[in-house]
Amino acid sequence: MDLSSRIARIQPSATIAFTRKALAMKEAGRQVISLSAGEPDFDTPEHILEAARQAIAEGKTRYTAVDGTAELKQAICDRLARDGMTYGADQVLVTSGAKQALFNAMLALLNPGDEAIVPAPYWVSYPDMVRLGDGDAVIVPCPAENGFKLTAGALEGALTSKTRMLILNSPGNPTGRAYTRAEYQALGEVLQRYPNVWVLSDEIYDAIYWGQEPITPFLGACPELTDRTLVVNGVSKAYAMTGWRIGYGAGPVELITAMRKIQGQSTSNACSVSQAAAVAALNGDQSCIQQMSEAYRRRHDLMLAGLNDLPGVSCLPGEGAFYLLPDFSAAAAKLSVSNDIELATRILEEAEVAMVPGTPFGAPGHIRVAYATSDDLLIEALRRLGNFLS
Repeated sequence: MDLSSRIARIQPSATIAFTRKALAMKEAGRQVISLSAGEPDFDTPEHILEAARQAIAEGKTRYTAVDGTAELKQAICDRLARDGMTYGADQVLVTSGAKQALFNAMLALLNPGDEAIVPAPYWVSYPDMVRLGDGDAVIVPCPAENGFKLTAGALEGALTSKTRMLILNSPGNPTGRAYTRAEYQALGEVLQRYPNVWVLSDEIYDAIYWGQEPITPFLGACPELTDRTLVVNGVSKAYAMTGWRIGYGAGPVELITAMRKIQGQSTSNACSVSQAAAVAALNGDQSCIQQMSEAYRRRHDLMLAGLNDLPGVSCLPGEGAFYLLPDFSAAAAKLSVSNDIELATRILEEAEVAMVPGTPFGAPGHIRVAYATSDDLLIEALRRLGNFLS
């Protein structure tokens, strides 16, 4: 079959691939513990479920405006305002998950030959989204000694006349690390000298955070870059609503208009019932977020200590989300395993613990651990890993 060259430029999601393999093993009767998927294990809160039931009962099951219902867009504007960012309804696009907002932006902003800076480690989909937008992904390594974060010097060294976009993610997937206000401001000072560069600030995990200083959105630190920043967020992670598929982008009217045009010729509106549920999530009782975040922090502390006790493994702490990115390179060398992909595969097949190798995240030698599961399963996973590595 003669497929497009665009397809040849991208790879399947490694996260989905390992999750699918773990599921197949479970269906075959294997007792696999899955630490691969970035999905909360909590149920969607009851008041959100009730809003969805009410929407169905009231017949809110038809098309909405391509860019979302007026009620949801206002709820998003109010949510952003609580974080010090002012947007009108014409500056917001509701999408089928935050991933679609990012994808729409790639198509709207990139031309062939444009460069997008992607700090590594990165979420696996960023580089391939850039390539689907006909751009070139410029991977900038951000080593552990820099906290897996982009520095102003590294940014300056990566910027060229072709640079069109910088992608930031905080708290980050796969590291759980978060940028401080000062770190964002240092990046902003560099970006002010490059007026053609857009910032895509992926803040989908901002509600799951326990750093020493308050969480800072990118525009909270760099408001002067508002006219060339797209803020991307959603309800999937904070409210345990991954399957509801509601994300959003907020930015300048011209960009949002272009993204709406793309969405109008692809998926059209996000699910109407899910939009009603998202209104309840954003406007309702927020105590559920705190309760889930406290559980994630407890699991983080459990896994951080357990991973660092494993032979040949070292791990930096996270400050949010529900991921850690331990370095398994010493363990791999001890076991005469050639790389992290082979090691993660062996751990899945022999220890029955599913994790995702770091290479697809731009972090060879590492393995991503998603600890969005129960304490008991995490303890058992650590026991199995200890037995395997010993």
